[in-house]
This record gives sequence, C-alpha cells and structure tokens, in this order.
Amino acid sequence: MAWNSAKSPLPAPAAGEVLVRIRANSLNFRDLAILQGWMPFGVQEGRVPLSDAAGVVEAIGPGVTRFKVGDMVINSTMPNWFGGPFRELPLQYGIHLDGWLSQYRTVSEQEVVAMPAFLSFAEVASLPCAAVTAWTALAGVGPGQTVLTQGTGGVSLFALQLAKASGARVIATTSSEPKTARLRALGADHVINYRTTENWGEQAKHLGGGYGIDRIVEVGGPGTLAQSLKAVAIGGQISLVGVLAQGQMPGFMDIFMAQATLQPIPSGSRYDLENMLKVLAQHRLHPQIDSTFSFEEAKAAFSHFGARDLFGKVLITQDD
Repeated sequence: MAWNSAKSPLPAPAAGEVLVRIRANSLNFRDLAILQGWMPFGVQEGRVPLSDAAGVVEAIGPGVTRFKVGDMVINSTMPNWFGGPFRELPLQYGIHLDGWLSQYRTVSEQEVVAMPAFLSFAEVASLPCAAVTAWTALAGVGPGQTVLTQGTGGVSLFALQLAKASGARVIATTSSEPKTARLRALGADHVINYRTTENWGEQAKHLGGGYGIDRIVEVGGPGTLAQSLKAVAIGGQISLVGVLAQGQMPGFMDIFMAQATLQPIPSGSRYDLENMLKVLAQHRLHPQIDSTFSFEEAKAAFSHFGARDLFGKVLITQDD
C-alpha cells in the first residue's frame, strides 16, 4: 500500500510486511511507457507509478525476520521474482501493483534488500531497474572481451561501469562531443559519435579487433539493431534491453547472417540485485546522476526525463 500526505492514517504493516519511509526514487523509460500507454502488459488504471526506491524501515509486522526498524533498504523491481530462470512474467510496480512514488509504502519483507552503506539514498534509488538490467545484460562477460554500450542513459552507463569492473573493453556510442569526454572519463576505451558516423556498426566491429563485439547492450531497438548486427561478433550476444530509437527492423537474413544470440533482458531478480550490490561495493562504483528533483517537483522530473537529453539517472528525493 502506498501512502501520501493527503491520505491518512499511516498504514500499519501486516504479517510479514515492512513499512518503508521513502527517501528517494528514480525514473526509468518503463515509467514513461506506462504513463503514455506504450506498455503492452495490461496496465491497471490508477496505479501509483515508479519501480525504484530507497528508504528506511519505519515499522515491521508480525513475523518479520529479515529487517528491523531503522534499517536502510532498496526495493527489488520484480517483487515476486526472487531468483532462478525467467519462466513467466512477474508482477510489476505501476502495472499490477502500486509503485513507489509515495512517502510511505508497506510491502512484503521479501521485496526489499539491505542497501550498501557507501551510497546515498539518492544513489541507491537509481539501481533497482537500470543497474540490474545492465547486470543481467552483461551476464558472463569477463576480461579480454569487448562490450558496446549505446548512449548515456541509466542502463548504458551502468553497463559501461560494470563491464569495466569485469575487465572488459568498452566501446560507447553517443551523439555529443561533451558526452564523449564524460564517457571516456568513466572508462570507455573508444567512443563513436553516431551522428557523424552513420555506419557506426562497421567502425565498432573494427575497433573490436575486426571480428566484432562480444556483447552489445542494445537499448535502441528497431532504430539501432541493424548497426548492432553489423558490429556483433560471430557467436556474440546482443542483449535486447530497450526500444528508444524508432526505425526499420532488420530482415530475417540480416539476423541469420550475424550468427549471434539475440537475448531479451527482463531486468532481473532479487538475487541479481543482491549480487550486483556486492560488485558495486567491492569496486566502490557510484551511479551517474543527471539531475535531482524534490517530491513536489515530480511532474517536472518526468518532463525533464521525457526530453531524453540525459547523462545518467533522474532522481526524486524527499527531505527528512
């Protein structure tokens, strides 16, 4: 149950639940897709939006053993997918369940995990969807391999950071020279400007040693997949994450001749979140924050996010 100041009284957690006072949220493309009617999962009208949050446990219900009052927590974006293979669509915030754009939220203790102490609430709130998606998109990547990321949104920047932490080389794409410098500062080995290099897939393949890219984190979808197919190595993988770019889908023979795996990525489970948090803590990786808005400025946050000229995550924070 979500609670805002216009409602009363404050909900009490039931058996097995925790009451979380929310300190920060982040926005994801899925949130825009839900609000604008693009999401193909039967969105229930009137649901509270947002899938990402961090906060403090204010109260616990009977039988709770994983947390105590005062613990700092982060939610898992797929609340009933705890681990194991992806066999069916899990429940989703903002679609089947109320999301996290509220001041308080009661949830099962199984839906949240302890947040790493070296990150702020705002930084932690950026992780559940985008960072976990990047983590699962890179599963199996290691030293000596080459990864390609697209643009400077949340998933792409997390993928860059996590790939470098794994020992991989990273080729990034962007449309902006100022962003080129920032991508290099984050560790990108090569940056391609896709505005000035229209056939960037072939250049990426060349930069990948001539045989191609081992793992491509594909956030564009129809508008960029054709170039990704040119860039990917035989036996490589294109992790299908998003549909940000409009365009013509490649034909069957283009896909067949690439001889690569096209793997849709459904974000990740609570187990994925917990493992990713360990890696962030080990390498002291901090999320890239584009901008921060107050809870009262939530509409402005959505407007800024919708413009899509971002470098990192857009956050909504709440004061003490």
